[in-house]
Amino acid sequence: MEFLTDEKLVIVGAAGMIGSNMAQTAAMLGLTPNICLYDVYEPGLAGVTEEMRHCGFEGVNFTYTTNVKEAFKDAKYIISSGGAPRKEGMTREDLLKGNAGVAEQLGKDIKAYCPDVKHVVIIFNPADITGLVTLIWSGLKPSQVSTLAALDSIRLQSELAKHFGVEQSEVTGCRTYGGHGEAMAVFASTAKVQGTPLLDLIGTPKLTAAQWEDIKQKTVQGGSNIIKLRGRSSFQSPAYVSVKMIEAAMGGEEFAWPAGRYVSFAGIDHIMMAMEVSITEKGSAYEEVIGTAEEMDALKKSYDHLVKMREEVIALGVLPPVEKWSEINPNLK
Repeated sequence: MEFLTDEKLVIVGAAGMIGSNMAQTAAMLGLTPNICLYDVYEPGLAGVTEEMRHCGFEGVNFTYTTNVKEAFKDAKYIISSGGAPRKEGMTREDLLKGNAGVAEQLGKDIKAYCPDVKHVVIIFNPADITGLVTLIWSGLKPSQVSTLAALDSIRLQSELAKHFGVEQSEVTGCRTYGGHGEAMAVFASTAKVQGTPLLDLIGTPKLTAAQWEDIKQKTVQGGSNIIKLRGRSSFQSPAYVSVKMIEAAMGGEEFAWPAGRYVSFAGIDHIMMAMEVSITEKGSAYEEVIGTAEEMDALKKSYDHLVKMREEVIALGVLPPVEKWSEINPNLK
C-alpha cells in the first residue's frame, strides 16, 4: 500500500470513540504507516490497538503508549480529541474550564517533546479556545495549529439538502464562520442549491424566511441533536473530518471546508475561529471573510462571544493577558 508519508502521526485521546475512529480512518486513507495511539487510559488504549490489528491494515504499524514523552517523540502530526466530551444539556462552552487546562498541558508537552511537529489539529471543545490555548503554549506558528470547525458548515449543507430533497453534494458553498458554538455565524451568501444562489431562494415558497431560520437553528444545534438521538456526542463525523484536515497538511487531498485558525483582520484579533482556510504542507492560510452586512454583524457578535470566553480563560490563569502572549510564543507578535 502507498502512503502519503512515513512520518509519525499521533492520535491523542485514542482510547475514546473519536480517537479510535480517527485511527481507523487514518489507516483506511493510507496517510502513514507510522500511527501512535496515546491516552492515559491503558486498557481502552490496548483494546483500540488490538481492534486496529484485527482490521488487518496492510503495512500500518500501530503503536500505543500512556507516556506522553514517548508518544510525542519524533511526532510530525498530531490530532487531539483528548478533552472531556459534551453530554446532553451541555453547551460546548460548558466544557471551558477543564478542557482549557487540558489544552494548556498539551501545548506545553508539544513544546517540550516535539517542537518540530508540522501540524496539529485540535477538536475537543470548545475547540476555538482549546486550539488557541494549545497554540500559545506550544510555541508553534499560527499556520501550524488548526481546529475543527467544518462540522457546522457540513451540517448546514445537510439541512439544506434535506429541505430541498437533493443530493448533499448538490448543495455547495455552505459556510459558517466565527465560533464553533452557539454563537456561530451562519452565512447564506456563499451557498448554492443546484447552482441557484441560496439568497435567491430565501423568502420564496421554496424556502420561506421562517424555514431558513429553522435551518440555521438546526445547524447551530446539530451536535446537540446527535446527543439526543444517539445518547452520546458525535464521534464519527469529527473523526473523519479531522483526519481529512491532517491529510491535507500531509500534502494529500485539498480540504474543502472552513477550519479554525488564529486570525487578525478588520477589528478581529488575537482569536482562533472558523475562517475560509486552505491547509497544505506549508500550513494553513486564511482569507478574509466577506458577507452581507447582516452576516458580518453576526460574525462580529460571534467574535465578541469568543473574546468573552478568552477573557474567562485568562481570568482562570490558563493564559496570561493578551499583551504577554508573545513572551510565551514569539510567533504571536
